[in-house]
Amino acid sequence: MKKSLVAMALIGAAAVVMAMPAMAEEHKLSVYAWDPNFNIPALEGAAADYKENVDPDFELEILTQSGSSDVETAVTLAGNAGDYSELPDIVLFQDHYIQNFVATYPDAWVAIEGADIDWSDFGEEKLSYSIIDGQHYGVPVDNGTAIFAYRVDLLEEAGYTIDDMTGCTWEKFIEVGEAVKEATGKYLLCMDGSGNDLMYMMMQAEGGSQWKDGEPYITENETLKKVMEVIIEMGQKDILYLGNDWTDYTNNTIQGDMVAGVMNGNWIIPTIASVPENSGKWELTSLPTLEGGEGYAANGGSSLYITSNCDNVDLAKDFLAKTFGGSKQTYDYALTNGGVITCCLSAGESEVYGEGIEFWNNQPIYADIVAMSGKVPIIEQNDYHYQLRTLLGAAVVNCINGSDLDSELAGAEEQIRFQMGL
Repeated sequence: MKKSLVAMALIGAAAVVMAMPAMAEEHKLSVYAWDPNFNIPALEGAAADYKENVDPDFELEILTQSGSSDVETAVTLAGNAGDYSELPDIVLFQDHYIQNFVATYPDAWVAIEGADIDWSDFGEEKLSYSIIDGQHYGVPVDNGTAIFAYRVDLLEEAGYTIDDMTGCTWEKFIEVGEAVKEATGKYLLCMDGSGNDLMYMMMQAEGGSQWKDGEPYITENETLKKVMEVIIEMGQKDILYLGNDWTDYTNNTIQGDMVAGVMNGNWIIPTIASVPENSGKWELTSLPTLEGGEGYAANGGSSLYITSNCDNVDLAKDFLAKTFGGSKQTYDYALTNGGVITCCLSAGESEVYGEGIEFWNNQPIYADIVAMSGKVPIIEQNDYHYQLRTLLGAAVVNCINGSDLDSELAGAEEQIRFQMGL
């Protein structure tokens, strides 16, 4: 009898030991992310939030990639092999790429429908990337809303204030740019010439797109032509500086004190703020427009997606819903420790977001950016976004150097149609 009891006890103990790893797996998720100073701290904060407030046994394994392209490559390789078993449960994915990847590898993803998320609490433009065939696939992480940041001390030297720039026309902007250049020697606008996003942001601020019904909309697009003419004029009048590459744009131009203005996705803020001697000299506002009035656009940003390799989809949905789906605690931590600005409108109403920032002349920039994010218009997107950006960027440089705009636009349209097989 004693032997039977001992045997049963041993069997029971073995069963508990065997069950422990399985139980642990029930509380664990893995995720790909790539920036130790930006999105990885945001994920760490989300994991701590979920562990503290929902599941004390929760664990998030963050698998650090060297860049977003590593995530895209991993999904591509898995999709081409028809084997998703090496993917993590969740991946962070760039907004501009996701629709192409869902179309190309539909079996790689799990829709997030059914998660307890108030989607009306997010800007419609941000969600437009991750809604595919009427279903939500992603939960937004970082806010790509575009800002126009100005050195208010340099504007003042030229006789202007940031109020003069808010809601101004591009014609007025050029006038101010000439005055700033004469008074200070600084450019009023800069951009990476090898990856020129000006056309896209300026078009979105007008509510227009470079695409129409899935095809390039270039030579017959009067708004695009006007936008290109503005950029070319700014380049020819030495108001706009186009960097040779990303390093020239960030390190030499912005951090090198060559400019009085920067227009880009708000993720450019840490680059601007990395020059401590400029503290208190910067403020930000919305974008100019062709006819006047405040313009709103977005550039960049990413969202979290569940892969088909996830064994615990319910846990993944619940984790995303109770963190990036609306938790002030998650987003306060993400902002404080990684500079990640929420896409969730109500989360942007926290005390942390409402604080004035000393570097930005005590402007509550984060609350302002979240408010702007709800005003960004939805425009038609396309999987060939970056290819067209390259072609139009080259056209700008050629026209600044004397080429004919109509000819350059016709050439860009011909080339992009060829690349698309149209």
